[in-house]
Order: sequence, then structure tokens, then C-alpha cells
Amino acid sequence: MRPSKNVQLMQALAIEMKVQREQLGYTQEDLAGKCELDRPYISLIEVGKKQPTISVLLRLAHGLGLSLGAFMQRVERRYELEVEAPKE
Repeated sequence: MRPSKNVQLMQALAIEMKVQREQLGYTQEDLAGKCELDRPYISLIEVGKKQPTISVLLRLAHGLGLSLGAFMQRVERRYELEVEAPKE
């Protein structure tokens, strides 16, 4: 699979995932266990190095206590803020 060319979207996903995880008081290991994923994979998503599939996104959303739709809405809002932010 080719890496995403939309770096800002991947960054929005990474940030939103980490923010939600930390708000719940979960470590990467905790989230990985809830999602049945490896901790290093969680880490790679959180730094924008891996682009998860839709099935992994669903597992992540549920692991974070959200529906897929609610999780993606949060990612989309963060993405829109990033895209609209003035670049220095």
C-alpha cells in the first residue's frame, strides 16, 4: 500500500487518537489491548507513520469508547482546523 499523500489528514488522525487515549487515561499498551493490536502499531499511527485500514479504524474507535462515525467526525474537525490554519 502506498503511503498517504495527505499528511495533514494523517496528522489529524494521529493527534485525535492520542488526545482521546490520554483523556481516557489509557497508555498505548492499554489501547492496543482493547483493540487487539500491537503497541508499536498504535505508536506508529500516533506519529502519522502508518495509515490504518477501515477495519482498524473501527477497532480503534471502539477501543476509545466511540462509534466510528463520532471518531471520524473528531478527526475531520481537527483536519479542517489544520488545513485552515495559516502556515508560517
